[in-house]
Amino acid sequence: MQIELNSVVTLHYTLKDNDGSLIDKSDDGDFLYLHGASNIIPGLENALTGKVVDDEFSVSISPEDGYGIKDPKRIQEVPKEMFEKTGEIQVGVQFHAQSPEGEAMVVTVIEMKPDSVVIDGNHALAGVELNFSVKVIDIREASEEEIAHGHVHSADGCQH
Repeated sequence: MQIELNSVVTLHYTLKDNDGSLIDKSDDGDFLYLHGASNIIPGLENALTGKVVDDEFSVSISPEDGYGIKDPKRIQEVPKEMFEKTGEIQVGVQFHAQSPEGEAMVVTVIEMKPDSVVIDGNHALAGVELNFSVKVIDIREASEEEIAHGHVHSADGCQH
């Protein structure tokens, strides 16, 4: 069976940046996703299309096909008072926030100033070329329920 729309795919992966630094890996556990449901970045999903069990490959994904280009409009300087109830603020701390459009997002503190805080609403991997090493472990057809819900269900069924 080949990976195609509505396949449930199990894989092992290692993700590194262009300097060879480890960003993420599937460890000993398997990573499952529903192919074609936008559960993974587009570049990796495209690279997996047509692969079969036991295929191993490496692929570099451009930012455009990964988490996007870093958008300078998502970097803002905001008054320090906005963080008074959150405790100590320091560079690298992440907060859940709401975009002007009302969408939930994560922002990261990237600079502290005397009266303000500079936050970045870009994904942490925006602008980064992603280098994957992947092995396809298993492929199966998705159930009607998985397709309807847009994600893989565990052996115990859907938990939402």
